Amino acid sequence: MKVYSTIWCGEEWATQGGRVKTNWTLAPFTAAYRNYKVNACVASFGSSSCGSSMSTDSIASTEAWQTQELGPEGLKKLRWVQKNYMGYYYCTDKKRFPKGYPLECTHSTNM
Repeated sequence: MKVYSTIWCGEEWATQGGRVKTNWTLAPFTAAYRNYKVNACVASFGSSSCGSSMSTDSIASTEAWQTQELGPEGLKKLRWVQKNYMGYYYCTDKKRFPKGYPLECTHSTNM
């Protein structure tokens, strides 16, 4: 498995309207995953641990995460992280999107 990422200079729009500058002396910037769990098939030499086709039931179960929601305690924790660690949220940036927010912002409510 490979994970690709991009980092770009967003100082003019992603850092409180340009008030906070990137400290480039801290480079290289790294990201890490902790307690990451994946539900995947293992592919090896042309065969897959999932078989050649998936049943309707297995497809439905792999897409179940799309309908899950956080409960009250999970929402409380999410709000705490947003308040203490999120410096910028583009779905509320009216200056960057004066003609309307991107489509994915319609899925984010009460941020």
